[in-house]
Amino acid sequence: MNWKKLLFNWRVLLLTIFIIGSIASLLTYGLTFGLDISGGTAITVKLEHPVDQNTMEQVKVSLEKRLNQLGVKDIKVEPWGDQYIIVKVAGVTEEEARSVKETIERQGVFYAEFEGVIFATGEDIVQVFPIQIEPKGTYYEWSVPFRISKQAAEKFAQLAKDKAGYPVDMFLDPPVNSLFVVPQEGYNLMITDFKGEAPDAMPLTERIKKAFNIDTIAYTNQSIDEIVNLAKDKKLVVLVSVDKNLRDQLEAKGITVRYFEPQQGEDLKSLITRALGLYGPYSLGSGLAQGIPQTDVRITGTAPNQYIAQQEAQVIAVVLSSGSLPVKVYVEGSQYISPELGENFKRQVLIAGIAALIVVGLVIWFHYRKLRIAIPVTFTSLSEVIIILGIAALIKWNLDLPSIAGIIAAIGTGVDQQIVITDELLGRSKREKIVKRSSILKRMGRAFFVILASATTTVVAMSFLFKFFVGGLRGFAFTTILGVIIGISITRPAYAEIAKFLIGEKR
Repeated sequence: MNWKKLLFNWRVLLLTIFIIGSIASLLTYGLTFGLDISGGTAITVKLEHPVDQNTMEQVKVSLEKRLNQLGVKDIKVEPWGDQYIIVKVAGVTEEEARSVKETIERQGVFYAEFEGVIFATGEDIVQVFPIQIEPKGTYYEWSVPFRISKQAAEKFAQLAKDKAGYPVDMFLDPPVNSLFVVPQEGYNLMITDFKGEAPDAMPLTERIKKAFNIDTIAYTNQSIDEIVNLAKDKKLVVLVSVDKNLRDQLEAKGITVRYFEPQQGEDLKSLITRALGLYGPYSLGSGLAQGIPQTDVRITGTAPNQYIAQQEAQVIAVVLSSGSLPVKVYVEGSQYISPELGENFKRQVLIAGIAALIVVGLVIWFHYRKLRIAIPVTFTSLSEVIIILGIAALIKWNLDLPSIAGIIAAIGTGVDQQIVITDELLGRSKREKIVKRSSILKRMGRAFFVILASATTTVVAMSFLFKFFVGGLRGFAFTTILGVIIGISITRPAYAEIAKFLIGEKR
């Protein structure tokens, strides 16, 4: 076989076509990187209880709808089993990541309440209008205007007639049927404040008891047994700025607990409203106290700067417009990686990849002491990397660190298989002396039988990971399978032809 015949061999031509096509794909589409390289946030979401496939799909679609309305790019919502969902958002800032988390945590259950009577729910929301933000001195006020149904407006008009100044409460995801535990100071605030401009209005503690069956107690170092007894027949216990040990003791008793502690700069009153999911209370204007139905209402709030005001208002608007989730969800954990750190990962991965190819070439050279073996092996490994990356760019596969580890694993397997082919061609004995044992075709047949058996077991094992797992394991499995398939169908046959020319006919 001469050089011209080798270059026009169909296996070598196939390899050349795939290399050229992969380079074109990389130049046209570029690579898409995962969170651990490009930066972003990964959030683990737990459903309240295991669900069937249809319900899981409803939750997935609802979350996708909400998050897409935030205007954040590269969102992936991946169900994991029957009770978990992994939400991945690439290329976001820390503030955007916080908005994504808050949006997920909102169940989207809306209630409007007046003097303990619920007059509107999420089903009564007809339309949500664009958010509004206005500067107010040293802070910004945001508002989310929306329209409620005529029936809800008429019910509110009857309740509010001649009660100007009374508080109107709006809730998103209140802790229905719960025990609300606050410090004595917080309990006093709930009794005396939250009344709008009407001193004789019903205290907040009574309003939430009547509307949502929320019992409020002041924590004064009661024993754990007393708390457990008070929480009997309740769905959960909400602890607001009290001893953390109480949370651990209640959870040890099998009681569901939500714990809230103040964030930076947050006072106790603001913490209570956050724990209740309360917006307001809003003092009822005299115009609304005339018994005339008004369908246009709004939720308002304040923020220290325009950006935070925009984020908070957008979350509320998205939740109101998308409606409630079919099952309650809780954020189990989250991980944020800054884009700057991701850029460092890219450089490190590139350096590691180049170093690995160089080391492979050196090891092969030291083993055989022949450049005509070391160079083709190194070139074949490089071509496999190019083809894998080209296909990944074409299908927009997110390359994360486990995916890159899968590429390295596939290349390592490929080098092993090329050594098998080389040794069969050399016909080495145990003493490393060249011995002609059989024809080249027979030796190649033995080599490819070993290669095919090894590739089959690898693909079967990785297919299990790809099918039943998500996240890093799935990415590792995908690139490993892709690398093995490319190896046995494209690069390994081409290398065999090149090796036969360089070794088989040169001995």
